Amino acid sequence: MDPRKVSELKAFVQLCTSNPSVLHLPELDFVRTWLRGLGADIPSPAANDSSCPKGECPCSGAPPPTSGPEPTPPSESEESELEIDDEGVIEPDTDEPQEMGDYENLEVTDEMMDQANEKKVQAIEAMGEGDLQKALDLFTEAIKLNPCLAILYAKRASVYIRMQKPNAAVRDCDRAIDINPDSAQPYKWRGKAHRLLGHWEDAAKDLAMACKLDYDDDASTLLKEVQPKANKIVEHRRKYERKREERELRERQERVKKARDEHARAQREEEARQQAGGAAAAGGFPGFPGGAGFPGGAPPFGMPGLDKLFNDPEVLMAMKDPEVMAAFQDVAQNPANIAKYQNNPKIMALISKLSSKFGGPQA
Repeated sequence: MDPRKVSELKAFVQLCTSNPSVLHLPELDFVRTWLRGLGADIPSPAANDSSCPKGECPCSGAPPPTSGPEPTPPSESEESELEIDDEGVIEPDTDEPQEMGDYENLEVTDEMMDQANEKKVQAIEAMGEGDLQKALDLFTEAIKLNPCLAILYAKRASVYIRMQKPNAAVRDCDRAIDINPDSAQPYKWRGKAHRLLGHWEDAAKDLAMACKLDYDDDASTLLKEVQPKANKIVEHRRKYERKREERELRERQERVKKARDEHARAQREEEARQQAGGAAAAGGFPGFPGGAGFPGGAPPFGMPGLDKLFNDPEVLMAMKDPEVMAAFQDVAQNPANIAKYQNNPKIMALISKLSSKFGGPQA
């Protein structure tokens, strides 16, 4: 036999003996399945083993590890820019809540109602004179005398609006609406308060309700100003929600596809194992001594008796075949090239012969 060919075959055997990580190459999946069917233990490579490309280990059957945190969903500002003219918007007031009176428990007499009415008239006169603080104090006294009269809170809210205290105005309007939800005045003043705060949607809603209950030119004019801004916010929110739903749908579809692909891969490997195991049980692939693993944990190519292999007539005949030796030389140079010969009966017959020699019953 040609000594050079013997040397090439020995080089191939030595490669598999000294570098078992070759078996973890994706191209050698069929060889790995075949060896497992014979009962061999092929451990997964270490975490830092570079033999599996990109950190994946197809031989382990496990999905490739993920690296890094999950991508952060884009924020609303990244989805679309919302630009609204905030001219006229002021900083919110932070004063302590004003006195509201005990409208739930106080028993209001006729005399108290008359006094409250007098205070209201005086407060309106003070407003006409431009003395807002005096008007505010008088309305507060009127409210304490008759806290069940919604108009008093609405009037005091109008003073707070003139004093640029929209949060206080909102509190008064909330109380007035609780007492009488059919009064237009508290909706009007609360709408103006929301406009000062830049709460465009709330402002549009309150001003529209005020005009519905009792049309007012002032409220209608302000509504025409805030409504387009409120509409722009609504459209922006819808756009953001659409993009968020589309993103979630894409992520769900990707997760489903990934799960299906992993399931299909696991199923293919399991079918390959079953087929290899069936072939071994039928005598097509003799098992290795030692049961579930190789003797001493070493692969079959490292077993004693290598010299006897070259005295086998069938092996010698195969090694005289130029096609067989060319294939072995190709694989010796690049083990991944064995994938090109998995459907070649002559090459696979020689592999089967090698298996029987190293792992079969001894004479």
